Amino acid sequence: MKRIFIDGSAGTTGLRIRERLAIRKEIELVILPEELRKDPSARRDALNGADIAFLCLPDAAAIEAVALVENPNTAIIDTSTAHRTAEGWVYGFAELPGQRPRIAASKRIANPGCHASGFIALIAPLTYAGLLNKDAMLCCTSLTGYSGGGKKMIAEYEAEGRSPLLDAPRQYGLGQQHKHLKEMAAVCGLTRAPAFMPIVGDFYSGMEVSVPLFSGQLNGNIDDVRAAYRAAYAGPVVNFAEAADEGGFLSAGALSGRDDMEISVSGNEERILVTARFDNLGKGASGAAIQNMNLLLGLDETEGLVIGVHG
Repeated sequence: MKRIFIDGSAGTTGLRIRERLAIRKEIELVILPEELRKDPSARRDALNGADIAFLCLPDAAAIEAVALVENPNTAIIDTSTAHRTAEGWVYGFAELPGQRPRIAASKRIANPGCHASGFIALIAPLTYAGLLNKDAMLCCTSLTGYSGGGKKMIAEYEAEGRSPLLDAPRQYGLGQQHKHLKEMAAVCGLTRAPAFMPIVGDFYSGMEVSVPLFSGQLNGNIDDVRAAYRAAYAGPVVNFAEAADEGGFLSAGALSGRDDMEISVSGNEERILVTARFDNLGKGASGAAIQNMNLLLGLDETEGLVIGVHG
């Protein structure tokens, strides 16, 4: 029986992880009483007494939590931004080449950001294969459900008498300083972060990340792009879809409620659009965290995940 502690279990990601683990028979959840949830001594004991600790906290609090861990056997999966490019931490996107054994052997795993997961899934195979140069100047659009904004945004969207501005998609991150940009560039080996346009829509969960590519940017063609994805993504969590659309449309909600990710390629020889669709709370957050926990425990990485049927 493995002891698991979730530090920050009241937030959106923490609650989702807790719900998923509560039904796992091979896991014992370490749960602090409400009055001790923010007590440093109680948290220290819980962190050091756990086999695996999930940190579902703001960046500063996650850094503080790591400093409380003295037990060398406690593995940490941090869902904050704090350690995603930090030395000594393994980036928790299992589908990167050679990443599964690194995750399985690590005691410090940084769970990816939701927007970053889609961008990295699309661009890393192309830079690693030499199809895209590392100084490529890229653009990225990412459409997400409002649950990605956490409890405050969920309450805002679901409130009676809410602002009519919420009825239409809203672009944000206007200053090109979004917190996911650093890992997006670093993990893909890019020398420049992309021009990034995140958009939140009036739907609870689901995500669609798209990157447009011109043929002149590629050291190859559209068939080479498809071949790179076909080689990189044959499941069980991330899959390349040979044909993906819904009557000429691509819905950001197609994989809502699931933990897998679908990669697709559309366009033509001159203008190519590569797209990742997934759930911002699934492969974009708690699903990825559970996948990383499974790898740490030597289990099937899809244990407890909701995976669709891929053809």
